[in-house]
Amino acid sequence: MREGYDLNMLEKRIGYTFRNKELLKQALTHSSFINEQKINKTRDYERLEFLGDAVLELVSSEFLFRTHRSLPEGELTKMRASMVCEPALAFCAREIELGEFIRLGRGEELTGGRYRESITSDVMEAVIGAIYLDGGMEPARNHINRFILSDLENKQLFYDSKSNLQELAQGTLKKEIRYELLEESGPEHNKTFVVEVFMGEKSLGKGLGRTKKAAEQQAAYDALLFLKEQGYVFKKH
Repeated sequence: MREGYDLNMLEKRIGYTFRNKELLKQALTHSSFINEQKINKTRDYERLEFLGDAVLELVSSEFLFRTHRSLPEGELTKMRASMVCEPALAFCAREIELGEFIRLGRGEELTGGRYRESITSDVMEAVIGAIYLDGGMEPARNHINRFILSDLENKQLFYDSKSNLQELAQGTLKKEIRYELLEESGPEHNKTFVVEVFMGEKSLGKGLGRTKKAAEQQAAYDALLFLKEQGYVFKKH
């Protein structure tokens, strides 16, 4: 957990106050932090992640079942998978800056673990599990509805940004897409990349990310937002 951040700040951000603060601490604790503690026997988030994953699957399944009454089981399963996959949960975690509150070991910190999607998505699920144990299903459902199942149209646009942009360029506009790396900075273990995306010779957007792939996805999303303002419609996957 970074200096200047505390649990009260996170509770205010998510709109839920824990009766048992230890559950929230556990949800934010990576195994690397535990391994460096010689005396403190704090638990890591893995068991809470297991529980949170199950609660998230139930709530998202019920949401889709009620929202899309005519869709068959196979389509509902695909939609749920895209909504609760690792990149999707990491995206939601970034919106509340959850990574800033994670307790990491020094080695994991130095290698950029605070921004690694595999960790932030796991912590997102662990927080759901912690809320469920602390307050029951309704607070957990409210949290999921607010931070994961809200604004799905724009989130879906982000998740599918590169494929949507590629389909639009090749199909409707008959143009080629290319990504150019503008900047690469930072130490080898914790780099930052800036990428610009072009359609033909026209620049459509820029993106910043901890990996080149993440920067390309952000650039594609930036481009899609621009094209959406121009009236283009994108296929829903």
